[in-house]
Amino acid sequence: MGYLLSQLPMFHRIGPAAYKANLDNTLALSQHLGYPETKFSSIHIAGTNGKGSVANMLAAVLQQQGYKTGLATSPHLKDFRERIRINGQMIPKREVAAFVSQHRHFFEKLSPSFFEITIALTFDYFARQQVDIAVIETGLGGRLDSTNILNPEVSIITNIGMDHMNLLGNTLQKIAAEKSGIIKEGVPVVIGKFQPEIHHIFAEVASQKSAPLSLAKDYYGGAFTETKEEKGKLIQEISFNTPSGERSMFATDLQGLWQQENLAAVLTAVDLLNSKGNFPVSDSALRDGLSNVQQNTGFKGRWYQLGKRPRIICDTGHNADGLKLVLEQLKSFHYEKLRIVLGMVDDKDVAGILSLFPKTAKYYFCKPDVPRGLDPQELAQIARVHGLNGDVFPSVKAALQAAKAQAAGSDLIFVGGSTFVVAEVI
Repeated sequence: MGYLLSQLPMFHRIGPAAYKANLDNTLALSQHLGYPETKFSSIHIAGTNGKGSVANMLAAVLQQQGYKTGLATSPHLKDFRERIRINGQMIPKREVAAFVSQHRHFFEKLSPSFFEITIALTFDYFARQQVDIAVIETGLGGRLDSTNILNPEVSIITNIGMDHMNLLGNTLQKIAAEKSGIIKEGVPVVIGKFQPEIHHIFAEVASQKSAPLSLAKDYYGGAFTETKEEKGKLIQEISFNTPSGERSMFATDLQGLWQQENLAAVLTAVDLLNSKGNFPVSDSALRDGLSNVQQNTGFKGRWYQLGKRPRIICDTGHNADGLKLVLEQLKSFHYEKLRIVLGMVDDKDVAGILSLFPKTAKYYFCKPDVPRGLDPQELAQIARVHGLNGDVFPSVKAALQAAKAQAAGSDLIFVGGSTFVVAEVI
């Protein structure tokens, strides 16, 4: 595993230099491994935000139904093996080590990226373990993503926002065109969010490929949410107008108002699986799976509560669209003083993102411990231009300790700005 993490270009550590804009290496790896992606069924998910929640909900439901379910997500928070799971269990270390040592000579000739090898390992592991179905999240984009050699049961595109513009294009239309690359010939596709300025792109590609297109809000619309605490666990109850014409409520242990949109996409995908008949899901498995996503899959990091008095919430949202939703959600809480532990990486639209944050909060600026981490002095300087004030700390840990030391029990501490900031506090 050390070889994987230290020798290979790794996007989430070094950024765009690790990105390969073609599928040549992916196809060579697939051929070398005997085309493992053809040996299991899959669901393929692209989008700017929401991929992780949708992937984990679907995996939890399929696992609850009794299918041996693979789950591939990225990035990881603490352990590389979080990216590759079967029925919620991370790939064993020995499997990673054996894969690298067995194929290392081939890798050294090919020079694949970290993500290309990770996906090759994922597909090989799922094939050898004979999973029934795997839920696979793209890394970046879709068209040229290493995962895009799959021929899935269903494709899902969650939403399109401005992120990774230097790689995917600097308009929503260009980014949508890249993400639409996961739409396959004859494979049903679910669009999780209706965005009028780009919907025609998905509709055109789906039409060209004879791929039946479903817009989640047409099937599950009019969402209403209520949050309850049951046995010490927060449960979000989301009700929809359903295809049967009745109103129906579904409960999930994933928090955040944005889960309305994600859940609508999941429910639409489950309906498609049921209509195809290959992977039917009962109503009880659907409901039990959705209520136990974190337990079934080990999912963490989205609106995750770390403490109660003061309440400490962290969230991995790191682009404008994701953070806009998170900051909106913060407004729904009652607190005396809002304290924000904030760190970012240097390839984001820092000024644009900081302009979204509340000026009334007290800030604790810090640097996530990765090479791409933005210097906290620089972050604080840009923040001051946007009316955000606070102190600078050498590490995420020091920033959170200071926030806790200064907070009253009725305060709210939010930790975020980057996946890597959250990784250090979980």
